[in-house]
Amino acid sequence: MTKDEITAWALANGWQMMDGFPSLTKPTPPHPAIVRLVLKATVASVEIKKPAGKWEKVSNESYSKIEADPETGMPGGLGLGTISGLTLLMQGNKDRQMMARIGGMKG
Repeated sequence: MTKDEITAWALANGWQMMDGFPSLTKPTPPHPAIVRLVLKATVASVEIKKPAGKWEKVSNESYSKIEADPETGMPGGLGLGTISGLTLLMQGNKDRQMMARIGGMKG
């Protein structure tokens, strides 16, 4: 997968751009980013924000070794499917975005 393909997948699956990175936010306000994808020239990394506020890299892989899952499109090789709670966090972020869109349409 390329940087653009990973970004497109992320944005379609509940991630949002924050400080230049596709990011997932906490479920409670003020919704700070707690997981982010750092997409550099040759490698993609997954970082999780520690309680002290420092970002910790939990996985990284070169784009040439990242392949989309045929069923979900999730980038394989980054360990996204093995990070505890990430799938629920992605779904929560996606649901909040959907509700915000619906709420915006009413007014």
